[in-house]
Amino acid sequence: MGAKTADAPPGAAERAGVFIAASIALFCIQLDFFALNLAIPGIAAELRVTVSAAQWALSAYMLAIGCLFIVGGRLGDLLGRRPVLLTGTALFAAASVGCALAGTLGVLVVARVVQGIGAALIFPGSVSVITNAFPDATRARALGAMFAIANVGTALGPFVGGGFTDGPGWRWIFWLLAPLSALALLLALLYVPDSRDDTASRQVDLPGCLAVVTGLAALTLAVERGSAWGWDHARTLTLLAVAVVSGALFVLRERTCRHPLVDFRLLRNIPFDLITLMGSVANMGYAVTVFLATLQLQQERGLSALLAGTVFLAPALMVACSGPLGPWLATRLRPTTVMVLAGAVAGSGMIGMSLVWAWWLYIPVFTWCALGLGLGWTFASVATQQVIAPARAGEASGVVLTALVVLGAIALAATAAAITALTPETGPEEAYDAILRTGGVLSLAAAAAVLLLSRRFGTRGAHQDEPVAGRPGEGPP
Repeated sequence: MGAKTADAPPGAAERAGVFIAASIALFCIQLDFFALNLAIPGIAAELRVTVSAAQWALSAYMLAIGCLFIVGGRLGDLLGRRPVLLTGTALFAAASVGCALAGTLGVLVVARVVQGIGAALIFPGSVSVITNAFPDATRARALGAMFAIANVGTALGPFVGGGFTDGPGWRWIFWLLAPLSALALLLALLYVPDSRDDTASRQVDLPGCLAVVTGLAALTLAVERGSAWGWDHARTLTLLAVAVVSGALFVLRERTCRHPLVDFRLLRNIPFDLITLMGSVANMGYAVTVFLATLQLQQERGLSALLAGTVFLAPALMVACSGPLGPWLATRLRPTTVMVLAGAVAGSGMIGMSLVWAWWLYIPVFTWCALGLGLGWTFASVATQQVIAPARAGEASGVVLTALVVLGAIALAATAAAITALTPETGPEEAYDAILRTGGVLSLAAAAAVLLLSRRFGTRGAHQDEPVAGRPGEGPP
């Protein structure tokens, strides 16, 4: 059957097809990233490069995905969410095959860039097609369920990555992703209807795209490689300068452009701002906690990649459960309150992880921490869709995802720098614990600030052209 158009609202079968296609596509992205973290040593050994060089397989992917979220989200709103999602899924599937066949690090890095481009189109595209295919009454539940399935990829990622690396080889990560993403592409072709922002011009702000991609690419590359190059190295400083100049040009362009890539009136929506802030803090905490836990398990405790991945199963499964938990809580609490609760759980968990050593305490505390962190960064993408108009779903999703990914990368770079500075004085274990405690305190402080600001401002500040969506029969969140 052909895909339905926006003129004919999708029926139950079509909505199910949209949901499954989007969920499988996001599952592939989550599995990809979290599996490859544990495969870097295996990649370095097989391709005969250093572990530092092999890290480019991760850095190149993050570079591509981080600088294109905003463009990918807005292109879906302007040109059609269906073609953008299809393009992203096709790129991701083809690049997965390229990664599996790569004979050199250079080929692998290029394929990873293409994968990142595809993922940057898939992620906001998936959120926006669900937002526009499902009615208000079921939209939040559909988004939550989609993230629950995607987060199963998060749960399985370390286990799959460690298992394949220790078993048949890291290439099988990509051989698994290729048919799964091809299945998502087929389902999207059959069921995903086209939709777009009918109030916006079809003109794409190309200078704005160039400015934001240049700025975010320079910032992401500087953050990813700054610790290796040195933060005072000419390359790092040049990239940071390019990021600042490009960012300023982007803001100037968007404030004067007739058809901007990002309408800054979106930022006058205070609930959107608070949810994005708390989601960014949660994702920063998640990136740091997973990184430190990996170091603790493999370097300090001497676990193999497979056994370390097994330890991650319980925390990662809790992250998966946070997908439907957020929308369920949102039927009883305001979205900002759910985010505050997530920050409190995450902060207490990070502090708890820094205080325990015994296995029987470490795993449950890590699991508790993962619940808060997963709820925070997962529900952010759901909650922002509840407080903006569906026509701007892609734009809003792109802004949120950019904040989450770029700030997560900055948090990781700061963590690496802190480990380098603290380890000679305290030893690695004390350095890890100090960073976790600091992150926990920051998460608790952010939760308290968001709680106070949400009570102080409520929904005031939302622009009249940016209506706040509430649940049927209720007031604004």
